[in-house]
Amino acid sequence: MNPSLLRRRQLLFYLGLGLTGAGITNGCGILSKGISSANQNSNSSAMPGPLTTSTEVAALPPPGKPLPDFQGIQQWLNSKPLSIADLKGKVVLVQFWTFACINCQRTLPHITRWHRQYAEKGLKVIGVHTPEFAFERDPNNIKQAMQKHGITYPVPMDNDFRTWKAYNNGYWPHLFLADRQGLLRYDHVGEGAYDTTEQTIRQLLG
Repeated sequence: MNPSLLRRRQLLFYLGLGLTGAGITNGCGILSKGISSANQNSNSSAMPGPLTTSTEVAALPPPGKPLPDFQGIQQWLNSKPLSIADLKGKVVLVQFWTFACINCQRTLPHITRWHRQYAEKGLKVIGVHTPEFAFERDPNNIKQAMQKHGITYPVPMDNDFRTWKAYNNGYWPHLFLADRQGLLRYDHVGEGAYDTTEQTIRQLLG
């Protein structure tokens, strides 16, 4: 594993602990980079539930670049191989995660709930598993983690970091949200911003 990635993950973990303890709710202490920066209204400690109704609905960010395709995938779990072209017409949520990352684990109840709640309305969740440690490369270990967390959406194994690099990613967890035309509309690093993310999903589903 690249030492800089290890240091970054460790830094995010300790920042997450320290900032959560101080009452700052973004799990990794980092705001979204890229299309959207509307992540201040996060709540990393709350259990997932229905989106709170608000009288103020934030405007959708303008369309960005097309969502990069999945590259160098060793194996697809819960799915046949997919491409971004296969997902046109869907609202696509791509989350980079690895099962031993505590910050990733804390996001999974929200990701799995969104999948259950919005899949029939057109949301497609893809959980790109990019490992840090050797034991996270084993498909059996990933399958056990998926069963533990109730993950039934597609999980491509990105052991060579090729999809990670295609997305110019640098963090676990990091989610990207694209509209039905495959254009990036929102992304978020770390824990938190669950209400904002769900509101954006609902707006994109229309």
